[in-house]
Amino acid sequence: MENKKDILLNNDILVNKSPILNEGRPEEKRAEILKYFQVTWELDDRLYNSLRSEEAFYMRADPLRHPLIFYIGHTATFYINKLILAGILNERLNPKFESMFAVGVDEMSWDDLNEQHYDWPKLEDVKQYRRQVKQIIEHLILELPLQMPIDWESQFWVILMGIEHQRIHIETSSVLIRQLPVDQVQQIDLFENCTVSAVAPENVLQKVAAGKVSIGKDRDDALYGWDNEFGSFKSEIKSFNASRYLVSNQEFKAFVDDDGYGNEKWWTEEGWSWVQYKQCSYPFFWLRDGGQWKLRLMSEEIEMPWNWPVEVNYLEAKAFCNWKSAQVGKKLRMPTEAEYYRLYDSVQIPDQPEWEQAPGNINLEHYASPCPVDQFESDGFYDVVGNVWQWTEMPISGLDGFEVHPFYDDFSTPTFDAKHNLIKGGSWISTGNLAIRDSRYAFRRHFFQHAGFRYIESEEEVEIKSDYYETDELVSQYCEFQYGQKYFGVENYALSCIGLIKSYIKDIKRSNALDLGCATGRMTFELAKYFDQVTGLDFSARFIRIGTQLKESGKLNYIRQEEGQLSSYQEFKLSDFALDQCRDKVEFYQADACNLKTLYSGYDLVFAGNLLDRLYDPKKFLKEIANRINKDGLLVLTSPYTWLEEFTEVENWIGGFRKDGEPYSTLQGLKDTLSDQFEMLGEPKDVPFVIRETSRKFQHTLAEMTVWRKK
Repeated sequence: MENKKDILLNNDILVNKSPILNEGRPEEKRAEILKYFQVTWELDDRLYNSLRSEEAFYMRADPLRHPLIFYIGHTATFYINKLILAGILNERLNPKFESMFAVGVDEMSWDDLNEQHYDWPKLEDVKQYRRQVKQIIEHLILELPLQMPIDWESQFWVILMGIEHQRIHIETSSVLIRQLPVDQVQQIDLFENCTVSAVAPENVLQKVAAGKVSIGKDRDDALYGWDNEFGSFKSEIKSFNASRYLVSNQEFKAFVDDDGYGNEKWWTEEGWSWVQYKQCSYPFFWLRDGGQWKLRLMSEEIEMPWNWPVEVNYLEAKAFCNWKSAQVGKKLRMPTEAEYYRLYDSVQIPDQPEWEQAPGNINLEHYASPCPVDQFESDGFYDVVGNVWQWTEMPISGLDGFEVHPFYDDFSTPTFDAKHNLIKGGSWISTGNLAIRDSRYAFRRHFFQHAGFRYIESEEEVEIKSDYYETDELVSQYCEFQYGQKYFGVENYALSCIGLIKSYIKDIKRSNALDLGCATGRMTFELAKYFDQVTGLDFSARFIRIGTQLKESGKLNYIRQEEGQLSSYQEFKLSDFALDQCRDKVEFYQADACNLKTLYSGYDLVFAGNLLDRLYDPKKFLKEIANRINKDGLLVLTSPYTWLEEFTEVENWIGGFRKDGEPYSTLQGLKDTLSDQFEMLGEPKDVPFVIRETSRKFQHTLAEMTVWRKK
């Protein structure tokens, strides 16, 4: 293995394939993963050479996304944050960076996009950090124990998670680069655009035979996968007709010429709202230059290639299908996920990494741009994979048997909201996991990606549920815990806590409060009855999205498990709890309580409910929390003190062990840790709570509350 990490990779930066994880000898696989990491890192670095100046890193290419300085830092901090979460690393490299660059990668409502909250570091400092992270990962790849096969419980799975995450951002960052002013970017030698352009072929419908479709894979699959790929869905698909080609710029132009963007009848309600907001009349990457049309690529503007695929969001694609249906007198729409797979399977395309050469414009094997829609043919259909992603009609959801991965619990579940539609097939820059058959990526319907569509003709109606029910079992349990009915006469936990602290908060300033470990947000809303502004923070986006949804809509539906496979549908509104008037006073963000951004400061009250014994470093949290609280402000802690090594290493416990041979309680540990900066008010109080698992199984727990005033 000597000198393996010093190899200069030049020839295979662009074209490489995913490691096969269930075959081969450990040392051979170690060398393969090292190379896969290095070429991924190099490709990521080279991509940013497309920016002409340092200034471009700090420009907002999209008002709903961070500047690119965030993303160049984010892919590096992701490795460190996940390795710490997995217990593979014990120390942070740069706590400030690993907080600043941790969250904010999708247009979620909890993304903190307020530029006033960010003092972006110098580019060279971020690059130096990246170099340090790269050395750490190379060392781990060389030194970590490796047993074959590699599965999602292996330490190397976390390494692969970082690599595949980086490949996702290579693609999504290329979209942001494409959105920068063209004078801020430059063409680089590594990326070669297609130069072929002509009149587009006439699109026709062709039959796809009926057949069975199987979606999902088992844990022993040969390739790395994200959690949403595991599980099973099987379906019998009736025959349908699909367009031979992806919709070209030329075919789409007829919709533009017919004032398609100005006619509400072609658009969904969501789509028309988007058109009105954007005030657009043609696709985003089209440019009108006098009487001529041009197309913006990643690093240049070219004369419009009419035979390339049009690149639009789902809302535009849906409007086109509605318009085209009226023109030709047929029921046209985009395929479902299962219908896409029926087409894919019918043409028998080999999967990556099995192909000798990519069977489409994918994996950066052919171009660094789209190409003509009639260049890559598979059994009569074109661009079944590659060129641009293909929108489907289906919002993403978990397959039967879906489980979140413990080290990335918010990769998929935040998108299970009926607002993120699946895209299939990959684009010219889709590599690694993005380029395999089983990949399941979804984006908000207004989102711009290297994405287009093909249409199908089918009599099958696509039923999209407008009333989304939360199905994540843990999240549903907390919805019931925080907003559901009382059990065994035990009061709602948030209400109990408010009742106990009322006498303390009446004498303090009540401008800003912080709810740490807010889960689905009940305490955040309750505190807003007493404070001008309340921020709810939680480590898991699975929880944060519930608070955000309640803030936005004031209501929530969730599925409550009853017995075995039996469940019931529950719904509630904030108005049911007299909390509707508090919606404008709360905000929710994802954050790590042990590594908070500096902006989370200046609070008159910090409430940390049942959080302490689930932190990986509660001592650090307690030592630093005083810096975030105003003088005479309050810190309220509740915890059942259920210390477990799976969450917190013993040396970081606050209590619950013997010290100098004598029992040392958590309460004593709190007094010893906090007494320099806080004064405990009153005596500790018990707060009972009940968490319902099923109709006949409950957790009945007794937490202890302590209230502390900052000196």
